[in-house]
Amino acid sequence: MSFIIPDNPIKVGLFGIGLNKYWQQFKGLHERLERYQSTVYQKIENFSVEVVDAGIVDTPQKAVEAAEFFKKENVELVFLLISTYALSSTVLPIAQRIKVPIVVLNLQPVDAIDYEKFNGIEDREAMTGEWLAHCQAVAAPEISCVFHRAHIDYHLVTGYLDDAEAWEEIEDWIDAAKVARMMRNSRVGLLGHYYNGMLDIYSDLTLLSVIFGNHFKLLEMDELGFLRDQVAEKQIEDKIIKFKRKFSVSSECSTTELCRAARTSCALDAIVKKNALDSLVYYYEGVTGNKHEDIISSMIAGSSLLTAEHVPVAGEYEIKNVLAMKILDTFEAGGSFSEFYAMDFKDDVVLLGHDGPAHFAIAEGKIGLVPLKVYHGKPGKGLSIQMVVKHGPVTLLSIVEDGEGKVFFLVAEGESVAGPTLQIGNTNSRYRFSVGARTFVNKWSEAGPAHHCAIGIGHISHKIKKLAKILNINYTQIC
Repeated sequence: MSFIIPDNPIKVGLFGIGLNKYWQQFKGLHERLERYQSTVYQKIENFSVEVVDAGIVDTPQKAVEAAEFFKKENVELVFLLISTYALSSTVLPIAQRIKVPIVVLNLQPVDAIDYEKFNGIEDREAMTGEWLAHCQAVAAPEISCVFHRAHIDYHLVTGYLDDAEAWEEIEDWIDAAKVARMMRNSRVGLLGHYYNGMLDIYSDLTLLSVIFGNHFKLLEMDELGFLRDQVAEKQIEDKIIKFKRKFSVSSECSTTELCRAARTSCALDAIVKKNALDSLVYYYEGVTGNKHEDIISSMIAGSSLLTAEHVPVAGEYEIKNVLAMKILDTFEAGGSFSEFYAMDFKDDVVLLGHDGPAHFAIAEGKIGLVPLKVYHGKPGKGLSIQMVVKHGPVTLLSIVEDGEGKVFFLVAEGESVAGPTLQIGNTNSRYRFSVGARTFVNKWSEAGPAHHCAIGIGHISHKIKKLAKILNINYTQIC
C-alpha cells in the first residue's frame, strides 16, 4: 500500500576498466574481458534492477563520458568491474562526478588459475595475455589508494565470477540501494504529539530528513475525525469481516468495540491514501471524554492491518522507530515495535514487546485481537494485539540520535525462542543473544538508543550495515 515509491526497478551503473595499450599487444583480450563483463551484467540484472552498462573504460576521456552517461540515467549505485590492470586515471573522473556509492568488483574469472595449463603455453606473449585476463587484484590497491587520497567513499567486493559469497554481498548492496531509494521517496505521517516527557524519543525532523531524504507530513486529529465521520456502515461491516479473517478475534471482544475499531481502521486507510503516506506515527491524549479519545483508543487493529500492508504504524509518536520498522519491512524482514519487558535470568533471555500495532508477517501463528479495560499509561480502553514473534533468527534495529547531533544505526542479532510470555494483550516474545541477556541489555543501553527498537525476522545485519554506508552514517552492532 505504497503511493509514491516508483514501481520501476532501480537503475545501477556498470563499467569495466582496462589499459588501452593492451588491446593491440594481446589479441582477443578486450573481447574476452567484454564477455566477463556480460556475465556480470546478466547476474546483476537477475536481482530485479535495470543495469546501465558503460562498457570498458580505458581512457580518462571515456571516463568523463561514462560519468555523464550515469548521471543522465540517474543511477542509484555504480559497480566498477576490475577487468584487468587499469590506470586509476580512468576511474577517478567517474568517481568525482557521479556522487553515488561505488562498489568495486575485484572478481577473477575463476577461483584459481590452471597453473599446469598456463605454464604449458609456449608463446610468452600469449602467456602474458592469459595472465592479464586473471590479474584483477593488481588494480585494487591502486584504485583504493586514489579513492582514499581523494576522500571518495567506496566499497570493495573480492572473489571470482561464480563465487556465491561475493554475489551474496553484491545482492546486499543492491538491496541496500533499493531501501535507500525507498526511504528517500517515502512520506511519514505524524498524527498527534509526543508522549509528554518521553525525552528519548523526541526527534530532530530536519536531521532525519537530511539523512534519509524522506518527507514528514504533519497531520491533524480533526482530519482523521472528519474522515471517520464519513465512514459508511457497509465499510464497517466489511472491515469486521477482514478483522475476523486476519486476526484470531477473542470471544470477549464486544460488537461495540469491533465496530469502533473498524470505523477507525477505515478512517486510517483514508488518511493514508489521501496523504500518500508510507508510514505513520501517532499519539494523543486531549481531555477525558473528548471526541478524539474515541479515535485514538481504537487505532490498534487498523494500524496492524496497515503495517501488514507495508505502511508501518508506531504508537507513542516514535518517529525514529517507525523509520526503523520501514527499513526492516523493505528488507522483507517485517518490523515489530518493541521495548524491553523483563529479563529471565534463569533461561538467560530478554522479553521484548509493546502495546499497539503488530506485523502479521513475523507472527508465530495468528495474531490475537483481545479487549483491554485500560491502556496502561494511555487514555481510554479498547481492542489490543497479542502476538509472539516467529521462533528463529531475528535482527533488532534502532535509529539513534546521539549527543553530537548525528544519527547512527544500532543493531543486534539474536533468536526468538519458545517459552512462557506475558499474556497481557501486547506483543511479547523471548529473545536469546550470543553475549547473554545481562551483557546484551548493558551494551544495548550504553549505546544510547531510545527505549524502543524494531525487530525483524532473519539475520540481516550485513544488509543494514551496507545501508548505513550508503547513507554515510555510523553503524554499531552489539552481537
